[in-house]
Amino acid sequence: MSIKRRDFLKAAVTGSAVAALPGPAEARPNLEVPPNAVGMLYDATLCIGCKACMVGCKEANEMPVESSDVSPIWDTPMDTSGKTKNIIKVYTDGTAEVKDRETDGFSFVKRHCMHCVDPGCISVCPVTAMRKDPDTGVVTYHEEACIGCRYCVWACPYNIPKWDFEDAFGKINKCEFCNHLLAEGKLPACVDRCPTGASLFGTREEMLEEAHRRLALEPGDTYDYPRNTLDDPNRHEAVVPHYVNKVYGETQGGGTQVMVLAGVPFGKLDLPEIAERSFASVSETIQHTVYKGLIAPLALLGGLMFISRRNIEKGGTE
Repeated sequence: MSIKRRDFLKAAVTGSAVAALPGPAEARPNLEVPPNAVGMLYDATLCIGCKACMVGCKEANEMPVESSDVSPIWDTPMDTSGKTKNIIKVYTDGTAEVKDRETDGFSFVKRHCMHCVDPGCISVCPVTAMRKDPDTGVVTYHEEACIGCRYCVWACPYNIPKWDFEDAFGKINKCEFCNHLLAEGKLPACVDRCPTGASLFGTREEMLEEAHRRLALEPGDTYDYPRNTLDDPNRHEAVVPHYVNKVYGETQGGGTQVMVLAGVPFGKLDLPEIAERSFASVSETIQHTVYKGLIAPLALLGGLMFISRRNIEKGGTE
């Protein structure tokens, strides 16, 4: 079976033309914060570890009790899981005598979905089971669309989405900001139940402004702070702590809608140090570059297969 010189040149020219397309795909920027994005500010220095937020979350989302070796009777989850969307953890060092101090101190931290501005879980989901509300920015999970690939579990830099292996059909579990309560004009259950004001809810812009207001205060002075929302008419007095001079979530990974203030380095509180570039923008750039690089050889292969097929159909007489 022979191939005409004309046909071979056609295939070669096609492959060369595609190969001559512009180089690797340029990195896309981080996604922007939705204009009406909601937000939460968690101030670890105000948290007393009462776990009322965990109880409220369980009730509002109809989550089952999860016992552990610590206590086989009470609800004592050790981390977020298929049964637990929100958890209070504790950091301790040495004698653990002083709250919010790194050495010989302790601190509580509240861990749940950070509701990233540019979520990796959404970027990797092949069936849009993970979605971000274009208005509020809340990241939600849609079980009816999920195929159980669990890519979202591996893509989250905060280790939040969890696969429920005990469910007969399996499903992902994560905090959704009590989206069903937001739709009714209510607060997320964890914020509503917090007795100290450690969890504050509003727009992301408001929460960021409040966080920077607190960082600008002088340690040791007293200040008035609200509970639940900034509209709280009953202000409460506290002593300004020695904050870590950073708002966690302001820029990390492209920014998050849950932001954290603490008196202990964030790395000690199970909050990883992440660059400002979102993982989603990096991974999508790599994928697009790889796929684009495959166009030329695939086009050439397609051309050669077309020629071979045509020659076979003609009995190889050309």
